[in-house]
This record gives sequence, structure tokens and C-alpha cells, in this order.
Amino acid sequence: MKKTVEDIEVKGKKVLLRADLNVPMEGGKITDDNRIVQALPTIRYLLGQGGRVILFSHLGKVKTEEDKKDKTLKPVSEKLGELLGRTVTFIPETRGAELEQAVDGLADGEILLFENTRFEDLDGKKESGNDPGLGRYWAGLGDVFVNDAFGTAHREHASNVGIASNIETVSGYLMQKEIDFIGGTVDEPERPFVAILGGAKVSDKIGVIENLLEKADKVLIGGGMAYTFFKAQGKEIGTSLLEADKVDLAKSLLDAGGDKIVLPVDAVVADKFAEDATHRTVSVDDIPGDMMGLDIGSETVETFKSHLKDAKTVVWNGPMGVFEFENFAHGTIGVCKALAGLEGAMTIIGGGDSAAAAASLGYEDDFSHISTGGGASLEYLEGKELPGLAAINDK
Repeated sequence: MKKTVEDIEVKGKKVLLRADLNVPMEGGKITDDNRIVQALPTIRYLLGQGGRVILFSHLGKVKTEEDKKDKTLKPVSEKLGELLGRTVTFIPETRGAELEQAVDGLADGEILLFENTRFEDLDGKKESGNDPGLGRYWAGLGDVFVNDAFGTAHREHASNVGIASNIETVSGYLMQKEIDFIGGTVDEPERPFVAILGGAKVSDKIGVIENLLEKADKVLIGGGMAYTFFKAQGKEIGTSLLEADKVDLAKSLLDAGGDKIVLPVDAVVADKFAEDATHRTVSVDDIPGDMMGLDIGSETVETFKSHLKDAKTVVWNGPMGVFEFENFAHGTIGVCKALAGLEGAMTIIGGGDSAAAAASLGYEDDFSHISTGGGASLEYLEGKELPGLAAINDK
């Protein structure tokens, strides 16, 4: 069990808070504030308890001086101030006298946000390379560290692991939620436990498939990666996506998984990779040599539903087809609707494109949990230890 914000006294203390405020921006404007909203419970708790909050985050990748213009956290501080209904002081520095004076000037229940931690990468990847001096410096600004950035928990950076190695570290509410839902549910699921995996490539999900084959009762596979499995079964896959170097691996996974692995029974095939492609639905045994599979068919959606109907725990990661194209989104929509309508089941989306699909379809509130971390949740589903999470103190 990891320590949480509720295990420490924060009144009058300088509380370092690492959040994931890596929001999408266009022309200096935030296009989706979900990650800021997700950080609010921990921020509100710390302020309400009289903590002096020193908030920080990364925003995108910073490789050139030019990047700094588009990657400043100033718009985030303004949006956060709106959402909190109070002043959030923004310090346009990652270190130095201005930041130190602002920290020292904080009163109980006040908050400041300092500049994008990745600005430190311009001088030799100090943030993403976990420079020990930088971790020590940031740790020295506070009395205690709250890590609430699950989205970067799979990275060993100065702003998570570096700080944690120098100061008492606890998890925020969002981090704790991810630990409870993804970690707890996958390790001790209520059964039947069904995993649904999609996306383009087997290579992205090898560890996840292997881990879930051990833990789940069924693993339903869709998306582009299904065609490498079909190839392993000796089927014609036309011009569908294929990882030729992963066919033997797919065969060994099929042998190991037996009837635990459920593959599509039909596919929506098209003459080209485009929204306006000529398309039709065929059996996976009848894929034409000159066409490519871009979605699962309606029979597969019904097959998947039959495996889901009694499920008590479901984890979904990866779309069932090219859901950005309306004609090839029906499989993903069908699976999303089926999960959203499951009664009495724990339903978890492991971040990434599946989370985007659920949000765009308006089903966000119908899932037990939607992970905020794409890469982090994938590695967690693989059963890997996440450095940022491991660095949090145990109770």
C-alpha cells in the first residue's frame, strides 16, 4: 500500500505537487481541459487543508528554444484559476531566485504553478534524464512531495523519481485511483474477467497479451493487430496491416492461449485506406487478396457481446478499427456501447485511443474508470513496475 495525501499533515507546509497537465493546445489555446479537471480533487484537498501548493507539470516535448513559445504552462495557470475560482500565481521559470522567492512568499491555502519541467531538457535532458542535481533542487523547494501524475509514472524523470529520492513522497487522489483500478482490479479481478485488446500492432501489446492471458478468462482481439493472428492461422489477409516478423509470435500466443483468445469472425474490408473507400463486410475466411480489413464486422460485435454479457471485470485497450473514419468506426462504437451498458461490472479503459473513442462517443460517464495515462496504463497492464509509482513511499 502506498502513502496518500491523507496520510500526511500539510497545514503550513510547502507541498510539491506533480500533476499531469499535459493538455492539447492549438495556437496558445487549450482544446481539452480534461487533465486539468482530473487534477482538481488533489489540488482542492491540499488547499483546503492549508497546504502551500507548488504545482508543476510537463507539456509536450521541448527540443528547441522555439518550442518554448508553444509549450508554456501560462494558459494552464489561467484555466486552472478559472476552475478553482481563485488566483494561481504563474512563475515563468523552472528554477532560480524568482521561483524561490515566490515559494517562500506563499501563505497557507495559496498555490503557484511553475514553468514546464521539460524546459530543463534544452540543456542536456536534465528533466527526462533524471538529473540528480535537478531532482535535489526541486525537492529542496518543498517539505513534502505529492505525485499525482500517473501519465508519466512509467518514466524515470527528475520531476517524479528524482524528487522522490530526496523527500517524503505520497500519492495524490488520481494516482491512487489508477493504482486501485488498474493494479488492484487486474491483480484481483472479480470473475469472469474479460480483456479487449485492439489497436494497430501486436508488437505494442505483446507484454499486455502475455500478462492478460495469465489473468483473464477471455482475451478478445480486434483492430489491425488481428490480421497478424489471422496470418498465423494461415488465412488470406489481402493488403491488411501485417507485422510479418510477429507471425510466429502470434502463433505461439494462439497456442498458449487456446480458447481464451477470441478473434473476429468477420471484417469490414476496403479497397484503400481512406474514409471514402469502397467497402463491404466479409467472413475472415473470405478476405479478398486486393482489399484490407479496417474494422471488425457486426457479427464479431455480437460474438464479443456474448463473451461480455456475464463479465464482472472488463479491461479495454485499443480501438477495433480505424475509428477516425466514420465508415470504419462501427466496431469500436459497438464494443463501447456494449461495455457502457454492462450492469454490475467493473469496466476500465486503459487510456489512449479507447479513452478518446469513449469520450468522443459520449460514454465517458458509463465506465467505472478511464485511465489518464496511455503509455503508463499499458505498462501497468503488462505487469511492469512503474518507476514513478515505485518511488512513492509505502505506508
